[in-house]
Amino acid sequence: MPTFMRRWMRGLRAAILLCAAVAVAQAAGAVTPLAVVEVKPGLFVHTGALEDWAPANGGDVANLGFVVGSRCVAVIDTGGTPAIGQALKGAIDRVTPLPVCYVINTHAHPDHVLGNVAFAESSTPAPRFVASARFTQALTAREPYWLNSLKRDFDITLPRTAIVYPGISVDKTMQLDLGDRVLTLQAWPTAHTDNDLTVYDQRTRTLFASDLLFVRHLPALDGSLRGWVSVMEDLKRVPVDTVVPGHGPVSNEWPGAMDAQAAYLGALLRDTRAALRKHLTIQQAVDSIGIAPGTPWLLTDRFHKRNVTAAYAELEWEDPDTAEAPKASKP
Repeated sequence: MPTFMRRWMRGLRAAILLCAAVAVAQAAGAVTPLAVVEVKPGLFVHTGALEDWAPANGGDVANLGFVVGSRCVAVIDTGGTPAIGQALKGAIDRVTPLPVCYVINTHAHPDHVLGNVAFAESSTPAPRFVASARFTQALTAREPYWLNSLKRDFDITLPRTAIVYPGISVDKTMQLDLGDRVLTLQAWPTAHTDNDLTVYDQRTRTLFASDLLFVRHLPALDGSLRGWVSVMEDLKRVPVDTVVPGHGPVSNEWPGAMDAQAAYLGALLRDTRAALRKHLTIQQAVDSIGIAPGTPWLLTDRFHKRNVTAAYAELEWEDPDTAEAPKASKP
């Protein structure tokens, strides 16, 4: 293809992406920058609502963040709609005139990635999108469902070109230099999903754990229960002063911030194995496996039965009489 044609195609795609984001933002009215808190110097977090991804909250349910270096900015997840992405971009513009050089997606769930279009080729220079090496396959499989959900639940129509895929893939670990500030990205074995990625700011010892950690919001299993329990053991060894979960408040208690989640997932693993040893059907397991009374979880009605179903499907093929607790994983 001639050079002028490639440039024309790139310009057309950029225009489509930007127009899609702007159209959604205009439909929702003037975009107000997201509220962010500077939890550490140069490190900002927006805390999403502790609710399900739904029209009532505009899809604003995931924790989002950005880190400011001396040269540029890295964005960590972009929210559940293009309008949230636009609002996050507005928050960044309020804080710094530096360009966004990286947009990091921690996994391919809609509440974390559908704001990407607000950043895609809408600024100069265009940011580079970064995700786990398994992210593209996961998003490709789910893209039609995310677009259908946006139309059905939010009355937002987006073209497929508005779903932004990464140009940089992380197989194990990678470092990104923002100028006097280095972020360490790590891809994990299958846990919450099969494409989980964490972001660690070396300067402030802050870990963006994303959905490998839920606080108050009941954990949602979409990968491997055994893998998640194992990954948590590895995460405990990371030297962390501040942790940003995917959902719930930022915490300075580490690894204590994982205690409630570890107790829930451990009980789910134990109780599902017990149900299998009793030869219960999957429906009987779903009906009988509950949550310990007095636990602080929100959204239990939305996610617990689904978690039991996923755990049963994973564990029914292991030998319940010889199964042991998972060992720590090796990313």
